Amino acid sequence: MNNWLSLISANAFMPIQGTEIAEKVDGFYSFLLISSLISSIILIGGMTAFIIKYKRQSANDKTAYITHNTLAEFTWSFIPFVIMMVIFYWGKVIFNELRSMPESASSEEIHVVGVQWAWNFKYKNGIKQYTKEGISKDNKLGNVEKQVMVVPLNKPVKLVMTSNDVIHSFYIPGFRNKQDVIPGRYTSLWFKADKLGEYQVFCTEYCGLSHSQMPATIRVLPEADYKAWLDTNKPAEGAVSDAGKELYENKCRSCHSLDGTRVVGPTWKGLFGAKREFESGPAVDADENYLRESILNPNAKVVKGYPAAMPPYAGQLSDDELSQLIDYIKSVK
Repeated sequence: MNNWLSLISANAFMPIQGTEIAEKVDGFYSFLLISSLISSIILIGGMTAFIIKYKRQSANDKTAYITHNTLAEFTWSFIPFVIMMVIFYWGKVIFNELRSMPESASSEEIHVVGVQWAWNFKYKNGIKQYTKEGISKDNKLGNVEKQVMVVPLNKPVKLVMTSNDVIHSFYIPGFRNKQDVIPGRYTSLWFKADKLGEYQVFCTEYCGLSHSQMPATIRVLPEADYKAWLDTNKPAEGAVSDAGKELYENKCRSCHSLDGTRVVGPTWKGLFGAKREFESGPAVDADENYLRESILNPNAKVVKGYPAAMPPYAGQLSDDELSQLIDYIKSVK
């Protein structure tokens, strides 16, 4: 019975809820609809009643002199104010939950790259779910099977996203979550799926001719099946962090240590997520965007106590290599 009612609700109102946050978003949205409906009935109904009751009966009718009513004026101002404050606070709580990323140790991290017109999903063990030939004359919706992101049930998943060309937007209706995917920087989105099944992904930022034909699927599996899928599909070349380690050995080892030792540049030990102080400007947390900027344009933020000695690597590293190096930095604890 509950499944039947959920299906009717999903078809008539919103998609099936795939996360706990989706339920909260729907509750908030329902409150907005109901409160707006009640307000409209009161406002339009009252206006209609007054129009009928106080309609001018003859040309000799004169409008009575009416003074203001302090209680009525306070009431019709204060009640909407309270409702608006409730809406603001409720929305803020849900927004904070949507934007508060889970701890790295307790979550799965998947990299998402948007291109015209397909999604590239990269896992830490080296798996890539991708097809640039997602659109064809024979299949106008693209090769959806290759555009599948596999995730575990009841475990937080963090998506680190960027674009290779134009702005895209990664939207998961079943999770009530959406995030723009922007070239030249990283954006993040997270979810914890609590129902098995497949959930549709759309690009909701116009990105060119085949924008509407850029589908993908999120497939939620039990954790044991997810681990089996990772092991079965693991590529022979190894994990992303292994490629990052090779880049470190070839390009970064002489200036950055892994054990906390001070050399020419700051150590990478415990770097990700740490507070960084600079010779000028405010301190920031060492997130993915900070690491990206520090590799491509190191003189933009020079760490306090260190010389501006690092050459820029803009144009010397591909996007894949940059992502691999950042993943390796994040693994150095």
